[in-house]
Amino acid sequence: MNPNLNPSPGMGQNLSLYRIFYAAAQAGSISRAAEELFISQPAVSKAIQKLEQATGSVLFTRSSRGVVLTDDGELLYSHVKSALQTLENAENQLRLRHELGMGQLRIGVSSTLCKYVLLPSLKNFVKQHPHLRVTISCQSTNHTLQMLSDGELDLGLTGRPEKLGSSLSFSPVMQIQDIFVSTRDYLENFSRFAGKKCDAQALVEHGVLMLLDQENLTRQYLDRYLRENLIFPETILETTSMDLLIDFARIGLGAAGVIREFVLPDLKDGTLLELPLPFSIPPREIGFVYREGQLSPEVKTGLVWGTAPVSV
Repeated sequence: MNPNLNPSPGMGQNLSLYRIFYAAAQAGSISRAAEELFISQPAVSKAIQKLEQATGSVLFTRSSRGVVLTDDGELLYSHVKSALQTLENAENQLRLRHELGMGQLRIGVSSTLCKYVLLPSLKNFVKQHPHLRVTISCQSTNHTLQMLSDGELDLGLTGRPEKLGSSLSFSPVMQIQDIFVSTRDYLENFSRFAGKKCDAQALVEHGVLMLLDQENLTRQYLDRYLRENLIFPETILETTSMDLLIDFARIGLGAAGVIREFVLPDLKDGTLLELPLPFSIPPREIGFVYREGQLSPEVKTGLVWGTAPVSV
């Protein structure tokens, strides 16, 4: 130990000095740091002076324009920044543990929304909360709603249900648009087979229409609007996977009822064409379903902090 250095203050006092140092470094100004911390300018200057004495280093160069970190200051700043971020993450994790009543988050979601909406957000969420145990159950929306009602899940990521139990609430995250698509080749081949140019309605009614199975919320939504507009498809191919629907459409097997936001690259490069129906299908909402009073707004939307998984 250098005998010329003043004794270091205790850790509790050091932490306060480091927070003031960090604020001044970020603000580049003693006065702005004082405003952000709600303390006086002399208090900020004195704290920095104490830290410089404790470390035996000059941390800032001062001028009329503000303060700039020295090389020693830059080194200390990098470590202080990392330490404060670690403390902030720990506080967030403790808050989550307290709000959930346990160190885990149980999520119910369909395989489609898991791939296109949840997974892009989950990576950052897990990185921010590495000690939180996350379990994901992929199933139908109806199954997710039942598990939420039974207290077997903390969150469900679903389309907005038509009906929610009295104990459940819905918090919207984004909108989606249901559409019908096919390849240009399939559309032209169907027109040649019919002996005339066919519109989208004729293709949906008399061609091969590919839809999700009837347990799926998307299928139920499309069926309702087809019935309301007196469109009754003759040939339906069903599958449980949106990815399979999209793949089937890409190889020209038929027309598929899909979600526009999940096929934007195919529409952009011309692999798939959107079939313009004579009626409009209103957009739907995707969001979190949760038990009323169980989760705070932070937890409800934590999986989409700072993310935009799909552009609408």
